[in-house]
Amino acid sequence: MDNKLIVNWDEYNKTVEKLAIQVHDSGFKLDLLIGIMRGGAPIIDVLSRIFKIKCAYMAVESYSGDEIENQQGQIIFSRELSSTAHTLGGNILLCDDLSDTGVTLNKSIEWLQNYRPMRGNIKEIRTAVLWKKSQSTFEPDYCANRLKDSPWIVQPFEKYEEIRIEDLKNTRVK
Repeated sequence: MDNKLIVNWDEYNKTVEKLAIQVHDSGFKLDLLIGIMRGGAPIIDVLSRIFKIKCAYMAVESYSGDEIENQQGQIIFSRELSSTAHTLGGNILLCDDLSDTGVTLNKSIEWLQNYRPMRGNIKEIRTAVLWKKSQSTFEPDYCANRLKDSPWIVQPFEKYEEIRIEDLKNTRVK
C-alpha cells in the first residue's frame, strides 16, 4: 500500500492532546471513558489522566473469515466491559483510534445501549477519534484529524506487530 500515514510518538501524543482540548472546550461533562480495544486503549489512558475519570475497556474484533487482517468483516464483541468504575453510565465518551468505515463505532454504540449493566443508566454517548478517513460514514463528535483520503495509518506502537520475542532477546540491551 503506497498511501501511508506514519505517526511517531510525538505526533501521536499531540493528536491525543488535541482531542482532549476539543472535548474540554465543548463543555461535555464526562462520567466514563470507554475505549474500543485495541486502538482506543492508549487514548483513554491519557484522557483519564487528564480528566481524572474512570475508564472501561470494550473488546471488539472485526473478522472477515478470510484471515485477511485489513479487511473488515463481522463485528464481534466481548461479553462484558472491563472497568473498576463503581457506576457504568452517565455521560460516556466512546473512543477509538480511527473511523475507517464507521461500522465499528455504530455497532459499539448499539452494543452499549443494550448492555444490561448500563441499560437505563446512560445519559449521553459521544464519540471521539484521532483520525476520520474520507470514506467513513460515521460522524464522530470529536475528531483530531479529518483526512482527505484514506491512508493506512501506522501508529508508533504498531512496530511491535513486526517484532518477534527472539528479535528482542537478540538485539535489545539486557
